Amino acid sequence: VQLQASGGGLVQAGDSLRLSCVASGRTSSSGTMGWFRQAPGKDREFVAAITWPGGRTYVADSVKGRFTISSNSAKNTVFLQMNSLKPEDTAVYYCAADRRTYITSDSVSRDGSYDYWGQGTQVTVSS
Repeated sequence: VQLQASGGGLVQAGDSLRLSCVASGRTSSSGTMGWFRQAPGKDREFVAAITWPGGRTYVADSVKGRFTISSNSAKNTVFLQMNSLKPEDTAVYYCAADRRTYITSDSVSRDGSYDYWGQGTQVTVSS
């Protein structure tokens, strides 16, 4: 499975961005896809995830109410809609995928749960 993330950029505080992650290769109709981010000098942190079948979503408390994760009907593209962006959202955003369908927030939020990772896309929010 190959993951290609896109949609990052430089925006001002309060703006919106939508990140996309396209999965190709031996994809499946079940599994988990997620977004993580890593700011300079900080550990990578969980942002959001979606699981199939069912389309259940998980969103980190730090972005809840501002970020939304969704997918297309083919389940090979995941989107991260980011609204009301803040300077502290500045980071490299990575998409990740795993063939397993995780069912707890603890499991989807651990980066060790994912076997496949994209290259990352930079999001910079200026104040």
